[in-house]
This record gives sequence, C-alpha cells and structure tokens, in this order.
Amino acid sequence: MNDQQTMRASDHDRQQVVDVLRGAVADGRLRMDEYVDRMELAYQAVTCGDLVPLHADLPAPGSATAGTAPAAKTGLPPVARAGCPAAGVLAGLPAVLKVLWTIWLTAVSVNVVVWILVSATTGHLAYPWPLWVAGPYGAVLFAVSAAITAARRSRPSPARQPS
Repeated sequence: MNDQQTMRASDHDRQQVVDVLRGAVADGRLRMDEYVDRMELAYQAVTCGDLVPLHADLPAPGSATAGTAPAAKTGLPPVARAGCPAAGVLAGLPAVLKVLWTIWLTAVSVNVVVWILVSATTGHLAYPWPLWVAGPYGAVLFAVSAAITAARRSRPSPARQPS
C-alpha cells in the first residue's frame, strides 16, 4: 500500500467521492440503496485508501466506460492522484475555522451589498463602513488560521515518526 492510500482523507476528499457516487446514481450505475451505503462509508472514511473501494468499480466523471476510468487504473480517488489532501485555501483548517470564515465572508458580503445600495440610491459614495466589519474580524481570523497552519506544518506527521 502506498503513502497516498495511508494518508488521512480530508472533508474535501470525502465530498469528492460522494459527488462521484451521486453522478453514478444520476447515470443509473448505482441504485439508491447502494449510493446511501457507500455515501455513509465515504463520510466515515479515515484514509484515502478507505475511499478507493467506494468508487473503484465506477468510471471517472466524464468517462464513457469503467475500463478507461483513471480512478480505476490508479486505485485512488481523483483528488488523491493530485496529492491528497485537497488543495485549497481552507483545506488544512479545522471545520470550526472553515465555518467562521464562511460566516465572516457572508457578513462582509451582506454589508458590502448594503453599502453599494446605499451609495447607489443616495447618488454619492458613502463612507466605506463595511471595512470596520471586514478588517478587525478578518485580521483575527487570518492570524488564527495562519498560526494553526504553521503549527500543523511544523509538527511531525505520525506516519513519519520512528517506532
């Protein structure tokens, strides 16, 4: 078993496999009960290797036949071939921070839209008060996210520790 299959799966990895399974249901390749069973197993998966059997018998998205599916040839989910864990801005953060970033982005977006509407209806550019919403809280979230990312990168991986 290679290192990628023993690497811990991220939420993005699990979701990507569930999306492949959902496509298989839409194509008529899986029955609904099979989809539900595999989806439950995908969300319970700990490693990328746990995700492989859940879609190994299905073609990759956009593929016509199972025999030509890249996922079936490599034995890894699509994201694992790119180097599981998933690439992304929030990929390495705990779920709590992802939720906080989502809340922050939503609040800032609503405030900016209100500011634009006020500026448009009054005919002049209003004071950019959404900066007071975005700035301090965004700076704190960024600092916490950066600290957690740095701490996770500096700590040795359990798989690499000598036994």
